[in-house]
Amino acid sequence: MSVTTAPAPATAKASALRRMVLTEFKLYLRERIGPVWGVGFPLLLLVIFGSIPSFRRPSADLGGLTELDVYVPVLVAFVVTMLSLVSLPIVLAGYRERGILRRLRTTPVGPGRVLIAQLCVSLGTVVVTVAVLLAVARLGYGVALPKQFGGFVVATLLAVAALMAVGLFVAALAPTGKAAQAIGTLLFFPMMFFAGLWLPIAQMPRVLQHISHAAPLGAAVQALQDSAQGHWPHPLQLGTMAAYAVVFGLAAAKLFRWE
Repeated sequence: MSVTTAPAPATAKASALRRMVLTEFKLYLRERIGPVWGVGFPLLLLVIFGSIPSFRRPSADLGGLTELDVYVPVLVAFVVTMLSLVSLPIVLAGYRERGILRRLRTTPVGPGRVLIAQLCVSLGTVVVTVAVLLAVARLGYGVALPKQFGGFVVATLLAVAALMAVGLFVAALAPTGKAAQAIGTLLFFPMMFFAGLWLPIAQMPRVLQHISHAAPLGAAVQALQDSAQGHWPHPLQLGTMAAYAVVFGLAAAKLFRWE
């Protein structure tokens, strides 16, 4: 006679989390917001910028770099911001609005795994998209890979932590999915401005440069650009991103409502 042994609680929890991550990933692809705007649009911008001859010429104003060299880290920041401030809050606020999080609280799965699954999907998307951006920039347009690769990875992870903390804070405050989209979009454009999407940070007036350095994306882009050129990111840049991650992460944890 065979005896069936129940899976250990840790194994069952890990299995439930894997299923939840897979489910959230399928829903993420179905919604198209993240894949189109967070993945496809930055790649389209890279192709457009790379097709402009002037973007591939070294500039004395940029320390001998091309504008495309400067914009690749900005596009990395674009990916992180779109997924963190638009895609993530919309999903979580929408789940709360439709009562999904409330119903999950009565099941063994629990709503916390939805949150973890969403973060896993967003982080995985960032990693894949950044790798594709760097590969296309290198193979298609001759942009060098980051010379201080370890610093580039650290800067990217801290940027993800800082922006996702802000995104969770938006999800905590927004009563509906539409409200989360509106708040995230309003934050997106000024953040991308200070990240240098429309005007490189080095060419901004001094006052705007100071604001940029204090903003999470401005610090992220500076750290990414420094590491791309072979320098370890400045501790102030890393500290700025870490501070945003801690402050907004704690605020989101305190204010987040499951129903």
